[in-house]
Amino acid sequence: MKMIYTNENNFLVNNVKNLIEAQNIKTFIKNEFAQGAVGEVSAFDSWPEVWVYDDADFDRADEIAKASQKTIKADDWICKNCSEDNDPSFEVCWSCQEENA
Repeated sequence: MKMIYTNENNFLVNNVKNLIEAQNIKTFIKNEFAQGAVGEVSAFDSWPEVWVYDDADFDRADEIAKASQKTIKADDWICKNCSEDNDPSFEVCWSCQEENA
């Protein structure tokens, strides 16, 4: 067994776990409920961790985890309805709720 990914944010840890398991790689989360122990143990030692059961799956799982953390560069977009500038993460204009076409 080898650790693939760790983060203080449970959402990100579970997301990486789900992405890896979607590729038929068996994983488990260690320290899932350890954050309550902060103070007794180091904060970093209590972070949840994604581990793979089979060491042979490590390289493939590691690639999936790293790919999930890459930022995709995208440009802002201008709403065709109200001409408002929108962040690329928005699919709908924040001002008038017009869809990005």
